[in-house]
Amino acid sequence: MAAVLIVEDERHLAFGLKFNLEAEGYRVDVVEDGESAIDRLTSGHAFDAVVLDVMLPGLDGFEVAARLRAAEQYVPILMLTARGRPEDVLRGFEAGADDYLPKPFELDILLARIRGLLRRTAWMRGDRRAEDVVRVGDRTIDFTTLEIRGGAETIHLTAMEADLLRYLIRHDGRVVSRKALLQELWQLHEDTDTRAIDNFVVRLRKYLEREPSKPKHLLTVRGVGYRFVAEP
Repeated sequence: MAAVLIVEDERHLAFGLKFNLEAEGYRVDVVEDGESAIDRLTSGHAFDAVVLDVMLPGLDGFEVAARLRAAEQYVPILMLTARGRPEDVLRGFEAGADDYLPKPFELDILLARIRGLLRRTAWMRGDRRAEDVVRVGDRTIDFTTLEIRGGAETIHLTAMEADLLRYLIRHDGRVVSRKALLQELWQLHEDTDTRAIDNFVVRLRKYLEREPSKPKHLLTVRGVGYRFVAEP
């Protein structure tokens, strides 16, 4: 039985979700603030997914997600955002969220998103396939475990970092625009601020490049976007 943690301070919404998720066969716990969520998730309680509201008392959802990732807690996070504002969506991805859902939402859509996160978790725990392991320079990218390994170092990717990196690798040698990344990866409008893409790429360079300030694999195409080069 999959376990879901709901982090939501609107009690009627939180317990309505709990009721419906339990009816679908999930084990569900509810907390109402960010501090409680971090305590629950970093103290040995096992959850398969988290439904995390952005607007919380005390620590907001962005800070909760960022602190969980900093503590190497990689449980999949579905972030609930007010009105689906692009800046909230992008900030959530930067903090470490794996998916987002704007309020108000339909229950069937939320259930589908949770099932998607749980499938991703099951996929990560499944058997490794050769096509999901990519070698870039002296680094090995394992998309089954969402890890980058090099020497004795292992770096954990969020699902969004992995999706972006996989997309760039699949377009090896081709220029990919920032707007295409926003639209095709995250279904965001073309007029959305693209700085979050740049921030993701900066992080990926730190993971992959020997000299992040002089990249050989993740190249910037000024005024357009990025180009991935597997073999410089």
